Amino acid sequence: MKDEHAIVLDFLPRGHGFGKPEPVAQVIGTSFFTLLEVVPRENVVLKPGDKVYIGSGKRDEISHIKRRIRYGDLTAFAKSELEHAVRRIVDEDEKKFVDFFNKAQPITVRLHQLELLPGIGKKHMWEILEERKKKPFESFEDIKERVKLLPNPKELVIKRILAEIEEKEEKYFLFVSPPKRR
Repeated sequence: MKDEHAIVLDFLPRGHGFGKPEPVAQVIGTSFFTLLEVVPRENVVLKPGDKVYIGSGKRDEISHIKRRIRYGDLTAFAKSELEHAVRRIVDEDEKKFVDFFNKAQPITVRLHQLELLPGIGKKHMWEILEERKKKPFESFEDIKERVKLLPNPKELVIKRILAEIEEKEEKYFLFVSPPKRR
């Protein structure tokens, strides 16, 4: 479960100002929303919003992954870019997130994965389950049209992802690779 690509949140050409002065970029993975610090190849300058390959094959812009980081390790600028990056990832892979609505399962006898999205209670959960039995959802727009009074499903997904990244959620991770326990 590793991200192949990442979006640059911030680029620090001289690093953090302590230790060895090597350039680093703070990035977010596009599949599991993993926050990482990466070291670019020599003479590579990255910009926020750049999409870079971080997989195990030959990397053009990235020399190596320095470490996995947590939300609290992000620079103020990286934090300000985070929602834009998450929104872009959700937009570029809408099918994956719509499939969540089609495939979500109960976690316990009293709690369903759908209920972990902010704004979805039992009533909306049952409406979603009934509608997806008739026909799988095809887009966020389709979900909005078929499930009356449901808050914007794309925004619910984005809010949930941000809460998981910011570790406001402790127990269940729907979209984000959970952080290592301290």
